[in-house]
Amino acid sequence: MAASEIENNKPLVRFEHIEKSYDGETLVVKDLNLDIARGEFVTMLGPSGSGKTTCLMMLSGFETPTNGEIYLEDRPIGSIPPHKRNIGFCFQTYALFPHMTISENIAYPLRVRKMPKNEIEEKVSKTLEMVELPGFEGRRPAQLSGGQKQRIALARALVFEPQLVLMDEPLGALDKNLREQMQFEIKAIHENFGLTVVYVTHDQSEALTMSNRIAVFEDGIIQQISTPDILYEKPENAFVAQFIGENNKLSGEVIDIEGDKCTVKVEEMKVTALKVNVNEVGDKTSLSLRPERVTVDPEEGSLENVFEGTVRELIYLGDHIRTRVNVCGNNDFVIKVPNSSGHLVVNRDNKIKVGWSYEDCRALDALD
Repeated sequence: MAASEIENNKPLVRFEHIEKSYDGETLVVKDLNLDIARGEFVTMLGPSGSGKTTCLMMLSGFETPTNGEIYLEDRPIGSIPPHKRNIGFCFQTYALFPHMTISENIAYPLRVRKMPKNEIEEKVSKTLEMVELPGFEGRRPAQLSGGQKQRIALARALVFEPQLVLMDEPLGALDKNLREQMQFEIKAIHENFGLTVVYVTHDQSEALTMSNRIAVFEDGIIQQISTPDILYEKPENAFVAQFIGENNKLSGEVIDIEGDKCTVKVEEMKVTALKVNVNEVGDKTSLSLRPERVTVDPEEGSLENVFEGTVRELIYLGDHIRTRVNVCGNNDFVIKVPNSSGHLVVNRDNKIKVGWSYEDCRALDALD
């Protein structure tokens, strides 16, 4: 579904001032407010213990909020048991019944709903085609590969046409190549059938690939929620900048502010940066700069920031050369040099000039 269509929809899911404590003292989710539109694919992303899975469990009905209310189609669902919420589930462990055939596994939620036998058979057949496994009805889970098991688990979550599908690390048990393939397949099913999906993962590349929006969690709080491109290009704080993608960090102190620019003293050098999350002269800051935004040997006068660095390490990665440089006192400053015809050849211990625009260098809150 197009972003404009999603934005114009009323929320299907609404978290209002949700809090959760397991011991009555420590909050693992803190005053969560989040709207999810019909047809949207929202990923809850964060490290272990950040609160993302707890939010999913509360939405499913397997956990109860300590405070606040969750709404589904404007109806509070706190008193509705999980099996009556019309929500599909897909988990990392697949949770397939080993003694049942594939057809019986997929049909299980339909039998629970006491659907007629002929209708069950029709829906099972249609759903197997949706996940591209027609003809697998008579097999058992032990006869399937990991990727096939995950597709069957997805088919079971979709067969009763739920208004919402929840996925908790569903690809975590798969190898890298299969995981990447399944990312595209799940995204295609979401777009083709207009599903609303809430997805939980700690894998940032998975989130960037699949989502309409990503909510980055840390310490029970959404640090930032946005589209993948905005989240990567314009992180609002230092945690998001470090957690999403590869990032160069320069620590310093603000010594001047002029409009949207600020000057930051880093070691004994002055760096011009975009003022994002600093307020006044004297503030400590963490500068965030993506490796691909750094230019090697820039033309004179083309960039606000140009410094000399020493090449410490070169790693050939096919389409680019990952170059680690000591610059501005940071010995782990990374540059991605494109492996294109005519690219600058550098060697270890070479002195090189590197530069970047102030707009690509974001002055954020100081990391501890």
